[in-house]
Amino acid sequence: MPSRKFADGEVVRGRWPGSSLYYEVEILSHDSHSQLYTVQYKDGTELELKENDIKPLTSFRQRKSGSTSSSPSRRRGSRSRSRSRSPGRPPRSSRRSASASHQADMREMRKEVLEVKLTPLVLKPFGNSIRYNGEPERTERDGMLHRNAEEKFHLSEEISSLSTQYSLHPRREEIKLKDIDSKEENIVPTKGSTLLKTSEVLGTQPKSLEFGGVPGVFLIMLGLPTFLFLLLLLCKDKEASLLNFPPPMPALSELWDTRAFAVYLFWFSLQALFYILPIGKVVEGMPLADGRRLKYRLNGFYAFLLTCVAVGAALCWGVELHYVYHHFLPLALAAATFAMALSTYLAVRAAWAPPAALAPASSGNAIYDFFIGRELNPRIGTFDLKYFCELRPGLIGWVVVNLVMLLAEMKLQHRAAPSLAMILVNSFQLLYVVDALWNEEALLTTMDITHDGFGFMLAFGDLVWVPFIYSFQAFYLVTHPNEVSWPMASLIIALKLCGYVIFRCANSQKNAFRKNPTDPKLAHLKTIHTSTGKNLLVSGWWGFVRHPNYLGDLIMALAWSLPCGFKHVLPYFYVIYFTVLLVHREARDERHCRKKYGLAWEKYCQRVPYRIFPYVY
Repeated sequence: MPSRKFADGEVVRGRWPGSSLYYEVEILSHDSHSQLYTVQYKDGTELELKENDIKPLTSFRQRKSGSTSSSPSRRRGSRSRSRSRSPGRPPRSSRRSASASHQADMREMRKEVLEVKLTPLVLKPFGNSIRYNGEPERTERDGMLHRNAEEKFHLSEEISSLSTQYSLHPRREEIKLKDIDSKEENIVPTKGSTLLKTSEVLGTQPKSLEFGGVPGVFLIMLGLPTFLFLLLLLCKDKEASLLNFPPPMPALSELWDTRAFAVYLFWFSLQALFYILPIGKVVEGMPLADGRRLKYRLNGFYAFLLTCVAVGAALCWGVELHYVYHHFLPLALAAATFAMALSTYLAVRAAWAPPAALAPASSGNAIYDFFIGRELNPRIGTFDLKYFCELRPGLIGWVVVNLVMLLAEMKLQHRAAPSLAMILVNSFQLLYVVDALWNEEALLTTMDITHDGFGFMLAFGDLVWVPFIYSFQAFYLVTHPNEVSWPMASLIIALKLCGYVIFRCANSQKNAFRKNPTDPKLAHLKTIHTSTGKNLLVSGWWGFVRHPNYLGDLIMALAWSLPCGFKHVLPYFYVIYFTVLLVHREARDERHCRKKYGLAWEKYCQRVPYRIFPYVY
């Protein structure tokens, strides 16, 4: 192995990529395999340089001292010769020195230009004008501002490929210049000497909406509850068949039960009580738009243990948990009603939310924001509504519903013990829920928390869809028993464990890297640096395939359905649904990352070309 020439922490001169200019840098580390040095410039930019692109400071000092030693003699000679010349005529040596100083000034100007224009300006068409760095340029501006803008554009074109290739951060001088330009361009003088904001004159560029925009989310809000009840009715029918779809709908009086609504309110209140208990550690979430970090108490696993104690006590006291099975549809309607009421409350309170509290996914359209959520982190005091609903009522309720279905199977099928298929379904899904609650802190980095608001989508999904659809396999086995042999059970268990290992290892690696990228345990992982200051993993689980956690999710979903057998397609609805969900998530993540990381994401796609759904963009 060749020896390294420069040590960590040594201050040297590093050549700027694509130029012959050397700047003072500090050696951070050295890769013995690639023989590249990781160096840091004074402005904080980190790059990897070859050894021949790095020079010691002494070589530059010798050159500088050698050049200055001869200059005094030349200056003295020029002064002695200039005495015999006309006072109005400059001496030749002074002309040469002026020329040399002019060339030096030009070199300094080029150096300054390179330092200023490291991040290219992004031009977007906006009507009859042009956007510079996202700010609109008006046609009413005088010629000087237009010429300045054109000069900036030509300067940025010269080095745009260089800056994006090495994922550089903008210099402080550029940020100041951008702020000055933004302040200047954000004001439009009018005849009445009234100053208006650009957005008021030209409007704002509309966001790209997901789920088919306003018509799409409107149909989803109408169709999801209807489809939920049709699916549950079909599953409860012993002679379930897709040829009988849709099944006959019962009367509304049979679906609505005030007692069932009271039971659901009691369940929601019980989980809220467990949530506010002062147990568990308190952590900070991801930075918000204004730089703040909200605090969250991690006690989801303790809430699960307390729920288990409460359910066990109810069984000992003779409480009939079969009530949940016999009133499954009224309970689902109660949960849907509560979710709709909660979504309405969230939409009303979001009308008075400050701009800093709005979710990045919100659009300003009332219907779309009612679905996606307008406010990012709605709180009542320290009670975070979105964070509470993500894991507590629905996820823990899923486990309780599965237990109720196990007891109902034993009672209705006159079994002394639950079937092996029911045990497998309960065990697999119990592991999934416990894993989510044990790794509760990982939820704080998901897009549900950091990007999407809290509206109908998450409220209905967390409170209705999770407990009543994710328990679909257990609900199916109550009226459609299936005997599973031990060899088949062994294969299903192996498949489940394979999916779980992929899911957990990929998520743990991602969360550890997000939490502390400099962790020595992650030093073996390779990354791609981006212009946002963050790195993209290109090795480990995330170098095998893009979104490996989604792959683990999909394998586990298949393992949950296999114990139900192949007599009907209904148990595999969850696999179909989950596939559609993951297709949407992967396409959304691809668009989001491509927009956020730019060229760095293109390099990542070249390094990790494999995708779970290769034909989905």
